[in-house]
Amino acid sequence: MSFLVLLLVVLIEKLSALRQRVQVDGWFLRALRRRERGSGSARPGLALAWLVAPPVALVALLLWALGEVAYGWLALPLHLVVLLYSLGRGEPKVATGPLRDAWRRGDLQAALHVAERDLGLSAPSPEALAEQAQGWLLGQALRSFFSVVFWYSLLGPALALAYRLLALIAERTADPALAERAGLMLHALDWLPARMLGASFALVGNFVAVCRWMLHELLDWHGSAGRFVAHTGRLAADLATPGGPAEPVAALDALWALLQRAAVLWYALFALWTLLY
Repeated sequence: MSFLVLLLVVLIEKLSALRQRVQVDGWFLRALRRRERGSGSARPGLALAWLVAPPVALVALLLWALGEVAYGWLALPLHLVVLLYSLGRGEPKVATGPLRDAWRRGDLQAALHVAERDLGLSAPSPEALAEQAQGWLLGQALRSFFSVVFWYSLLGPALALAYRLLALIAERTADPALAERAGLMLHALDWLPARMLGASFALVGNFVAVCRWMLHELLDWHGSAGRFVAHTGRLAADLATPGGPAEPVAALDALWALLQRAAVLWYALFALWTLLY
C-alpha cells in the first residue's frame, strides 16, 4: 500500500492542489502558542511530547483500527492525507523564481535583496549567494520530501507526521528552548535520509567525486544534514569543481534535475522492495 500511496501523491501533485488544502496548520500552531505560554521553556522535552504525541498516537490508533477492515484498504485515504500533510510547505523551485528573475536580468543587488526576503539568505557577495541558494534548494528538498518519504516508507504515516510537526515547531516557535530541542530531534531524523540521498546523488551524478568526499563524512553525527546534502549535491552536479556551470540559474536547474533523478531512483527502489517483499 505504501508504494501505491507514493504514486498517488505524485499524481495529486501534478493534477490538483489538494496538498495545499490538506496542509492546514492552524490547529497545531494554536496548540503551540498555548504550550509556549505554559511550561515550554522550563521543560521543552515535555512540551514537545504534549504537542507531538497526541496527533501521532491518534493516527496510529486509526491505522490500527482500519487495518483489519476490508483488508486494510480503508486505511489508504488516511495514509494519503497524512503523507500529503507531512510534505513540506510550498514549492522550493517556485520559491526561487524571483531570485532567478533577478539573476536573468543581471541585477545582482536585487538578487541579494530577494534572497534575503524570500529565502532568508544573507550573503556578503553575489558569488556566495549562488552557493547559498544551491544549498538552500537541496536542504529544502531533503526536509520537504526525501526525509518524509524515507520515514513513511520505513515506518509508516505516524512517523512522517511526527517529522512534520517537529519541523513546524522548529520553524514557527518563538521559544528558543523548544526550537533547540525540536532541532535536535530533526537532526536525528534527517541523519540517515541525508546519507541515503547523498548516495543517490552519487548514483545519478558524479559518482567518484561524491564517494571520495562521503568516505570522510559518512559517519559524522555532528555535521548538519543540510550541509551534507548541499555538498554532495553540488559535487554530483559538478558545481563544486572548476568547469561546472557558472551561471547561477543554470546551476539551480542542474540541481533540480539532479533531485528529480534521485526521486526517480528512490521510487524505483521502493517498487523493487515492494515486489520482493
